[in-house]
This record gives sequence, C-alpha cells and structure tokens, in this order.
Amino acid sequence: PTGFLWGAATAAYQVEGAATEMGRTPSIWDTFSHTPGKVVNGDTGDVAADHFHRYRDDVALMKRLGLQAYRFSVSWSRVQPTGRGPA
Repeated sequence: PTGFLWGAATAAYQVEGAATEMGRTPSIWDTFSHTPGKVVNGDTGDVAADHFHRYRDDVALMKRLGLQAYRFSVSWSRVQPTGRGPA
C-alpha cells in the first residue's frame, strides 16, 4: 500500500547488551533477571545480541535486506543512570 515501509524493530533489553558500559546502571529488569529462579536458565540481557557494539554491522544487514525503517529503543538506565534528575 502507499506509504507502507518495510522495516524492523528492536527493544533495548533484547538487543542492546553492554549492560555496564558508558554509565549504564541496572534497570528493574536487570535486577529481576539476575535474581536466582526468576528467569529460565538464569538468562539475562547483559550481552543480548550485543547491538551496542555491533550496530554498524546490524544496520548494514538491514540495508542489504532492503529495510526502509528501523525502530529501536535505548535503555532508560543508560540515558538516566540515577533514575531521576536531568538527563
């Protein structure tokens, strides 16, 4: 249809990784997933898909796939490490 864009979307916790880099502090989900018994196999997003370090390759792949749009999120605990005050 007119105006339709073929694209992809990701969520920070699922792809970002780099859980302790560049001032990022633990989020509520980090704390939950690091609590023994809360997540199957004890999996966390500490590394995830490592988009933080691999974004150039990821974006190149999106281009090769012909994607026209990419929606992503950034972990709020990376933007606002203290949880309050100026960002």
